[in-house]
Amino acid sequence: MILTIIGSALVMMWGISHLIPTRNVVKDFGNISEDNKNIVRMEWINEGVTLIFLGMLLIVSIIVTGDIVPYLNILVIIALTALSIISLATGFKIRFLPFKLCPIIFSLSSVLIGLALIF
Repeated sequence: MILTIIGSALVMMWGISHLIPTRNVVKDFGNISEDNKNIVRMEWINEGVTLIFLGMLLIVSIIVTGDIVPYLNILVIIALTALSIISLATGFKIRFLPFKLCPIIFSLSSVLIGLALIF
């Protein structure tokens, strides 16, 4: 259970860390069209909300009992693995350190959640 809590906390904190700087991230793109600003804003917020939601699913898996718990955790592991692969293929190539941290945090969280299922 403690591994699930740590994995959940990592995912949710990383999600929150996406939401806070959204305005500055959009501004850092410089002089781009309003449509492009909205796309960047939407995608940045979308990833933050997705991560928070995945962390909340893990919290639910701690609170509830029954056969659904491992399935919730497995779904979160699959989602985090997919996000990790996407981040490795895209964000990991960017020089800005937080983008390089995404696949590491997603993978670490997946491993912790997987270990929680085993132990």
